[in-house]
Amino acid sequence: MKALLPRGDAAQIGRKRRFVLEVKNNNIKTLLIMSFHSSIGDNEELFSLRNKLFSELSHFFSSAKLEGVKNCAIKLQEVLPIQSSLEQNKVLVAYGGGKDSSYMLTFVRLVQLILFKWNGETFQIRVVTNRHAGMPTSVIENIHRVYCALQLYDDPDVELLLIDGNKISLFDRYLPLPHNIVSQNRQDILMTGHRTQASSRPTFCNACNISMVNSFGIASYYDGGVDVIITGDSRKEQRAYMVWVNRLVQKISPDLLPSGHGFRDFLKNLDIISQSYFQEIYGDKANHEIEEHRIINNDINLDPLFFSIYNYTEYSAGNHWELLTKYLGFEFDELAFSFSESDCANPALMAHLRGLKCEHVYGRSYAEGIEEYVKFAISLMRQKQFPEFLIDQITQRYSTAELITLMRKKINDFAFEAFGITEEQLICMVYAPFSEKGRNLETYLLKEQPKLLSNLHNIHQVLDRGEKEKTSQQSSDIASNLYCISGLTLEQLRICYDSPLLGFNDKNAKLELVNLILERDPHKGIIETRHSPGGPTIYEMISGR
Repeated sequence: MKALLPRGDAAQIGRKRRFVLEVKNNNIKTLLIMSFHSSIGDNEELFSLRNKLFSELSHFFSSAKLEGVKNCAIKLQEVLPIQSSLEQNKVLVAYGGGKDSSYMLTFVRLVQLILFKWNGETFQIRVVTNRHAGMPTSVIENIHRVYCALQLYDDPDVELLLIDGNKISLFDRYLPLPHNIVSQNRQDILMTGHRTQASSRPTFCNACNISMVNSFGIASYYDGGVDVIITGDSRKEQRAYMVWVNRLVQKISPDLLPSGHGFRDFLKNLDIISQSYFQEIYGDKANHEIEEHRIINNDINLDPLFFSIYNYTEYSAGNHWELLTKYLGFEFDELAFSFSESDCANPALMAHLRGLKCEHVYGRSYAEGIEEYVKFAISLMRQKQFPEFLIDQITQRYSTAELITLMRKKINDFAFEAFGITEEQLICMVYAPFSEKGRNLETYLLKEQPKLLSNLHNIHQVLDRGEKEKTSQQSSDIASNLYCISGLTLEQLRICYDSPLLGFNDKNAKLELVNLILERDPHKGIIETRHSPGGPTIYEMISGR
């Protein structure tokens, strides 16, 4: 689908001019963008092109679905705070680049266009994408194609942003992910994996979800803030999540007075959870790591309204397949389309870890572990109402020994390119050999690193700080070897050594945030498995996406 507005030098110059003004003077920037908006907003060409786009999009919506768009537009217009001038209202849409968020953005764009059609003016949209290292390049390319199809790049009522940690930038598909974000993502995976024996959801999702919430806060107050945050969650789901967050905070800080119900209060509560969670992962003294993961809330004076489109449309990809693939140009890449996700390759890494655990810890085959995970993940896909032909793609991807071997290579390549983590380090992680005073260390060395087994006592001494603080060659060699096989620094290894394994059903489990978070998580299930080649069938709870 070609963009309706020209993608030439004039359009790029316009975008660069706005960016330069933003850097130089925030007050001037706001005035000039509003002036730029007004001059183009009255332009007949823009009016014509927007109407053309509305007409093209409408072809993909049935009469009933268009009625939903109209009803949503009426309701949204009613709740916008500045009724006298629609163009002064701004709504926020979080866009992860997956199939559902692509449809949601399209739906909101259609609402924006229909209000323009009715009123000759419309609200502004701020679209924000929170990046992480688990997003393959194909996700950014999907975002770019969707932006082109929806004619977002050059629309004066649209703002496209990227968030990397606490840094906010104009969207640029060629902008590399900052090194500090890659490093932080890598560290979170390794440390959480070694604390939970590579439990999928904690290892890959908890830190990512906290980062996503933080991006909401950043995007909502940036450059004058927004009036409304658009969500696809129902009001019931929103209330349930707020209640869960409040209860979790009360468990963490029983003496804390209950907070209000505004967005800023929500962010403050999530910040309390974030600090406690990363203290649990990194240890009490890890002030830097805890600070890096804090959720920004002190500067937020605005309290945007949450507006749900849940009752006005349906998300099932099968119901808008042609819109998604033919008009928006959305592609289901082999890495980005990973089980129940279409914008992240980490679920394929989760499957890979299950294969590695079966192969190395349980002494079975890698393929058996993959089979267990695929069966579990397909049940999640059906719960999320994935079309059967997409489920078939996943089934086919792992259907033979040769294809499983091929995917193993692809995901190993991705893990190294995205996070700098090797298969040897992932194998180490599924044992979690260093946590809880090296509970699994001897087993790990015996099975995977027999050359280091003779150094078992010395490794314990180094990790337990048994030696006096001196730089002996032996200690240095041990630290170097352990870094190669685990990816963790000596200080991180010592934190693991001094800390318990998390997420297990022991007497302390109910006090652990990892378990408290996983307790409510719907992305888990009981599978049948065996913990040795000829062992009995047992039931094990696993999580994933």
